[in-house]
Formats: sequence, structure tokens, C-alpha cells
Amino acid sequence: MTERQLSTLRTGLIAGTLASIASTAALMLCGRRETGSMAAPTNATSHWLWGDQAFEARRPTLKHTGLGYATHHASAIFWALIYAWLHASRHPAQSVPAALASAGAATALACAVDYTIIPRRLMPGFEHHLSKRSLGVVYGLFAVGLAAGCLLAQRGRGRGG
Repeated sequence: MTERQLSTLRTGLIAGTLASIASTAALMLCGRRETGSMAAPTNATSHWLWGDQAFEARRPTLKHTGLGYATHHASAIFWALIYAWLHASRHPAQSVPAALASAGAATALACAVDYTIIPRRLMPGFEHHLSKRSLGVVYGLFAVGLAAGCLLAQRGRGRGG
């Protein structure tokens, strides 16, 4: 693997993980506020395998919550790898505002693809439980996680890591 590929992979894994954690926290808090269930939005993400029954699951279960989170996390890594390949491996390192702007653009692209291009069965699913305002919070925190991960990975590269 080349140095650029390793850097992209490292940045993508870090940024994707932070984006996944930040957006899942938003899913949980918004879900509790809007549906009374912290697990329902994440459970809904498992609908690609379990069908519409995933939209009805409100309690945390390995079947729905575990698969839903794993699916969301894998999606976050996918988008973060694209983001890292396009933006995060730039030298010199991005500033905080530049990282937030490029992460916002990557997140807007992910949201557009999630709700316009991919088949219904592969859509995130949490839109069945959350308002558009809450979806904005979820995607906003996703972008913050991407940017933070990018900046963290760049900082590690700057120290020879």
C-alpha cells in the first residue's frame, strides 16, 4: 500500500468512527425526544435485512440495534473513506473551517444519495421516526465527526503517526 492509501485508510477509519458515534448519539437523543425510544431510529436502519418490522422495533436488541448500528457505522466508514480520499489527505493540513466545510459538503452528498439515488430498502430508515429538523441534527453531527476525525488524523500524521 502506498503512503497516500494508508493515510486515506487511516483518516477514513478515524473520521468514519467519529461521524458514526456523533450521529448515533444524535439519533438516540432525537429518537427519545420524538418517539420515546432511544433505539427506534437505529433499529430502523436494520430494515435492509429485516424489512418493515425494523420500523416497529422500539427496544434495544442485537437483531435490530446491533445490525442497525453496524450498518450505520459501515456506511459512515464508506463516506469517510471517500471524504478522506478527496479532501483529508491534502498537504498542508486543512484548517478547522476548511475541514468543517469539506465535511459538510461530503455529508450533503451522502444525504442526497441516501434519499434520492439509492433504493428505498437501502435508505437509512431513521427518517421513519425523526422529523426533518432532527435529521438535520443527525447529519450535522455526522459532518462534525468527519471533520474532527480528519483533523485528528492530520494531527497524528504531523507527529509522524
